[in-house]
Amino acid sequence: MTRRTAALHGIIAAVPTPFTADGSAIDEENLRAQADRLVAAGLHGVVATGSTGEFATLAPAEYRRAITAWVEAVDHRIPVVAGVGALATAEAVSLAQHAEAVGADAIMLLPPFYGAPAWDALVTFLSTVAGSITIPVVYYNIPSHTGVTLTPEQLAQLGDIPGLDFVKDTSGDAVGQAELLAVRTDRITVFNGWDTLTFFGIASGAKGAVWGAASIVPELAVGLWDTLAVKGDLPAARELWKHLWAISDFLESVDYAAGIKAGLQIVGHPAGPTRAPILPLPAADLERFTRILAAAGQVPAGG
Repeated sequence: MTRRTAALHGIIAAVPTPFTADGSAIDEENLRAQADRLVAAGLHGVVATGSTGEFATLAPAEYRRAITAWVEAVDHRIPVVAGVGALATAEAVSLAQHAEAVGADAIMLLPPFYGAPAWDALVTFLSTVAGSITIPVVYYNIPSHTGVTLTPEQLAQLGDIPGLDFVKDTSGDAVGQAELLAVRTDRITVFNGWDTLTFFGIASGAKGAVWGAASIVPELAVGLWDTLAVKGDLPAARELWKHLWAISDFLESVDYAAGIKAGLQIVGHPAGPTRAPILPLPAADLERFTRILAAAGQVPAGG
């Protein structure tokens, strides 16, 4: 089997799944508008059907349709990474193969998130899914949600699995990520996935960031990448980061998917409601987020 590659780098937005007003269906017109906006802002890619995309609330057919809809909406302008999360290996394989068939550039693969498989079982699972497709795999390292905690050495070892080329590190472990970036990137390519560590990760050599906040403020996020990673202008990047840190810190203090959709509403690009059991943000949090986004110059006049 000839494996394909994907030029993943930079700011990759973790995108929501837009729903109709009653939450009963995917709003594909809205989804296309979200895609156009993010592409126009200069983002380097999107991750669909991940945690931000509320994948756990999607029915099986909706899950597949959400992947397809994002691929169609982006239309090859930037890479699309399809989030794949399933408890059973067979379902993960099915989702991965669907993503490849409809044109996704890569998948972002969760380990089974209920059983917390041991190392050997995890390697077998990842190898089976990666071996069922030719597009690259991003390992989604989010131990707080999966119960699977790996050392930097183990994360690097995952790069020995054919096709598993990347890791999105959403562990929140800055020391572990520092080790991974300092001495182990010859085996696997690292993306930061913990919002408040974005500046740290990029400055430490991460290939980029998979970042939900980039769905709300894409121009600011791309500006940070260009200033810090491309130009190496540390003082200017620190100034940009002040607002992005405040946005990221807020999102980490609330339900993440609800925070993303609240932020999109505030900046004038609503993506519909969250789906139960996720609740909308309380009024006090909504007011706090509005102040943070206004301070960053992201609230439209009259908003």
